[in-house]
Amino acid sequence: MTALLSFRDVWVEYGDKIVLERVNLSVEAGAFVSIVGPSGAGKSTFLRLVLGQEAPTRGVIDLDGAPLRAEPGRDRGVVFQRYSVFPHLNAVENVLFGLECEGAALTGRLWGPKRRTARERAVAMLEAVGLGAALDVFPAQLSGGMQQRLAIAQALIMRPRVLLLDEPFGALDPGVRLDMHGLITDLWREHSLTILMVTHDIKEAFKLGDRVLALDKRRHDPHAPHRYGSTAVYDFPLENKARG
Repeated sequence: MTALLSFRDVWVEYGDKIVLERVNLSVEAGAFVSIVGPSGAGKSTFLRLVLGQEAPTRGVIDLDGAPLRAEPGRDRGVVFQRYSVFPHLNAVENVLFGLECEGAALTGRLWGPKRRTARERAVAMLEAVGLGAALDVFPAQLSGGMQQRLAIAQALIMRPRVLLLDEPFGALDPGVRLDMHGLITDLWREHSLTILMVTHDIKEAFKLGDRVLALDKRRHDPHAPHRYGSTAVYDFPLENKARG
């Protein structure tokens, strides 16, 4: 498999605090990487680097062989633990929003055949995540699990190369969480996604991922706890997982 994403000696520092240090790893296209580690180990920082919300202090991150720019792009989608949907838009409008911004950057509104085509795509994506019967429903009328399905549809409608999941199922009830596990696994395989998912749930990490990456500090100094940062301390490939 081809390395879609690579970290080469990446460091993240905030003043005298080191969050990540000496991160060297590659992620193959089509991988599902679960990222675990204790609180404060830099897991969310790692995702922000890939998303482009911040740049490394040192080192290089490549996407498709080219340096990753420190700005979000349509080739990367993200789903957070709390549902990042627009409360004033119904389900289909939420999913349509990204397509309209891309197709009509100045007005944020498509018209005529372009809008019909975009709406058909949005409806198809909502059907794919099990929300085909809730097209005109507003987020406040949806359950937590349904709102998270909507957030996933929002991200996937832009056809990202990489989907970033930051504790996406942590706020859901156990039964709903199991349903979401099935959904994200199906979408990963059907759309040949590359997924990076942060989770505190070790069982979830091994269940969903075909690779589990553990971030933590290799070195500690009790007199200067921020002197050293986290890095990849364990990297478990799960060879028995079938990819899309």
